[in-house]
Amino acid sequence: MFNFRFRRILLKLSGEVLAGKQKFGIDPDEMKRISHQIKVLRENSIDVAVVVGGGNIFRGVSGSARGMDRATADYMGMLATVINALALQDFLEKMGVVTRVQTAIEMRAVAEPFIRRKALRHLEKGRVVIFAAGTGNPFFSTDTTAALRAAEIGAEAVLKATKVDGVYSADPMIDAGAVKFDTITYLDVLNMGLKVMDSAAISLCMDNKIPIIVFNINDDSALLRIAKGEKVGTCVK
Repeated sequence: MFNFRFRRILLKLSGEVLAGKQKFGIDPDEMKRISHQIKVLRENSIDVAVVVGGGNIFRGVSGSARGMDRATADYMGMLATVINALALQDFLEKMGVVTRVQTAIEMRAVAEPFIRRKALRHLEKGRVVIFAAGTGNPFFSTDTTAALRAAEIGAEAVLKATKVDGVYSADPMIDAGAVKFDTITYLDVLNMGLKVMDSAAISLCMDNKIPIIVFNINDDSALLRIAKGEKVGTCVK
């Protein structure tokens, strides 16, 4: 078997990624493609945990900006992540990948409550664990959730799926002179105000020495190549 660099990873999927080419909702084709990539990791005995966002259904910050109470809007966003988690679970299970959804807000009829030791046991048994409902608290993003859960389960890296191939000095869609970083430090990300993850997530990863790898999810081989230790996207360390 190939000597993989990472044997346990946490994959962060934003709602935007799950929407695919659509502006809203869940793109079944995108879900199938992402699920297949996760299946390949499991076939290589790599432990996989996933944190999903909910921006394709409802974004708490946007609701707050339009006059909603911020805490209420954030709770609605957390519920949106549960919808995405259940959808991802369904696609993975149809491919023969055994999964468990754990939520930070209890809803036992559809998912397990988040219990760290139980999540670790699932991973040890080869199940993909999908974390939903954020941290269970308003004012925290799913990026922060990803960093927190990664530390809790002993993940060796956070893999942040995006629609670009790494971290740039500016938005490459707008600025033709934007420079891509192969590697960058946590402090440089914070000092330069780069939109990798929010500051709480970056700080959590920095404190726990968890590298963040930002990559393009549209590259079907990216996840496996990252696990093998190949240079893909940008590594924040």
